[in-house]
Amino acid sequence: MSANENYGVSQALQTLGIKRNNKGICTGIKWTEGKGDRLDSYSPADGELIGMVNQANALDFSKLMKTSEGAFKAWRMYPAPKRGDIVRQMGDELRKFKEPLAVLVSYETGKIYQEGLGEVQEMIDICDFALGLSRQLYGVTMTSERTHHRMMEQWHPLGMVGVISAFNFPVAVWAWNTMLALVCGDTVIWKPSEKTPLCAVAVHSILADVLSRNDVPEGTLNLIIGDARIGELMCSDKRIPLVSATGSTRMGTAVGVAVAKRLGRSLLELGGNNAIIVSEHADLDMALRAVLFGAAGTAGQRCTTTRRLIVKDTVYKQFKEKLINAYAQLPIGHPLEKGILVGPLIDKQAVRIFEDALKQVKAEGGKLVAGGEVLKGKGFESGCYVKPSIVEARNSFKKVQEETFGPILYLLSYTKLEEAIGIQNDVPQGLSSSIFSKNMQEVEKFLSAEGSDCGIANANIGTSGAEIGGAFGGEKETGGGRESGSDAWKAYMRRQTNTVNYGSEMPLAQGIEFSSGKG
Repeated sequence: MSANENYGVSQALQTLGIKRNNKGICTGIKWTEGKGDRLDSYSPADGELIGMVNQANALDFSKLMKTSEGAFKAWRMYPAPKRGDIVRQMGDELRKFKEPLAVLVSYETGKIYQEGLGEVQEMIDICDFALGLSRQLYGVTMTSERTHHRMMEQWHPLGMVGVISAFNFPVAVWAWNTMLALVCGDTVIWKPSEKTPLCAVAVHSILADVLSRNDVPEGTLNLIIGDARIGELMCSDKRIPLVSATGSTRMGTAVGVAVAKRLGRSLLELGGNNAIIVSEHADLDMALRAVLFGAAGTAGQRCTTTRRLIVKDTVYKQFKEKLINAYAQLPIGHPLEKGILVGPLIDKQAVRIFEDALKQVKAEGGKLVAGGEVLKGKGFESGCYVKPSIVEARNSFKKVQEETFGPILYLLSYTKLEEAIGIQNDVPQGLSSSIFSKNMQEVEKFLSAEGSDCGIANANIGTSGAEIGGAFGGEKETGGGRESGSDAWKAYMRRQTNTVNYGSEMPLAQGIEFSSGKG
C-alpha cells in the first residue's frame, strides 16, 4: 500500500475537493486559474506530489484588488453582529471538516496529526471568539471642556487587509487575522506560503458554501497563491491599509519597510529565540514534558519553539541526564502514523540549514550531547527527517543568538535568578519565555518589569501552545505585533474621535477667542 492509502490522505483530499491540479485564485465563491507559473506541493513526510496550483501574476493581482475594493464598500455596511453570525457559520463548517483538514495540514507541513487537529481547532476557537467580539466593538465617551458639547470615540472598518502566512501554521494564523478582520468589517486578501498552498485551497473550498448561502459580496474573502512578487505587490499597494505578515525577521523587515514607505500599517509576527528557565525549585518532571514538546514539537518549526534551556547549576546535571534520556526515546517518523511525536522538517533546504547551524555552533565551542543526525533508510526516503539535538553552549555564541528553524536546543546554566533572566533577555528576539519554579517570589520576579522582556511570559508551562483568548506576539526583532485575542481587534479598525455641539454657541477649545469684538 502507498503512504496515501495507509494514512487516509487520498480520502481526505477527495473530501476537501483537492485535485491533482488546482486553481490558485479565489474571490470567495469564484475560482480563477492563475496566469503565473505552476507550483508543485510535495509532502515532506514521504516526498510524494500532493497536487499542483496555477499561481497568480501581477495582472491577476490587479483584478483581484478591484473585486475586493468593491466588496469592502458593501461588507462594511453589514451590521457587525450579522458579520459575526457569518463567521460563526464558518466555524461550524470547519467543525464538519476538522479531521480531513487536519490530515492535509499534517501531510503538507509534516507536523504530527495531533498538532494538525490542534491547528484546525484554533480556527474554530477564533471563530467563536470573533462571534462574541462582533457585539463588543466598543468605543468610549469623554467629558468635554466646552458647554453643550459631547465627545466620543468610535471604531470603523479599516479596509482591505493583506495576510501573508507561513508554512508552519498554514491555516490557524490566517484565521486569527481573518475572523477578526471580517467581524470588524474588512475584506481579506490571503497570500499563503508557497510551501503549503493546498491547505489554503482546502480552507477556501470549505468556506465557499457559507459565503454563497449568505450572499456575501464576491471579493470579501480572497485567496491568491503566488511567489514573493505577489507579496511585494501587496506590501506596496496603497489600497491595502494593513498587511499582517508571519515569518522570519528578515522577511518581516522587508515587509515593514515596504509598507512604511507608503505610510501603511503592518502587523508583524516574526522570529523567536525562546527560553525556559528551570529553577532548583521546579517540578523537574513537569518541566521535562514542557521542554520536550516546546523543543521537539513541530520538529522545532514553531516561532514559539523552545530554543534555549537555562538550568540552575545545582540541578543542571540531573536535568541534563533526564533530557538526553527522553530525547533518545522520541518516536520519529511519518506524521500521520499513530504514536509518532516528531515528523519531518518542511524540506531538504531546512535540513541543510539544520546541519549548517550545528556545524557553526560546534565551531564556536558548542558540544553536541544528543541527536543531530539526518535519518536515512526505510520510512525516511524524503530526506527531511532529523534527530532533534541538544547542544551545550553559551548564550554569547553567534549561532545561539540567531533563530534556526529546526529542532536544536541550546543547554545553558545559571547560578542566580538575575543571571538567568539576563541570559533570557540577551537575544535580539522577544517572543515567548517561561520559568519553571514552585517559588512564587521567583515566578513573580520573572513576570515583573525587571523580568522577561518577551511579549509572552509563562510560569510552569512551556513556551509553545498559546490560547486564542490572549493577544499573541512579541517585542524587539519579533516585530511588536499582536494577533488573536484581547484587544487585538483594534489593529483591524480605524479610530474616529467625534465632538458634537448641541448648543447654540460656538466656543473654541482651550478658551481661545477668535473674534474682533466688532459687529
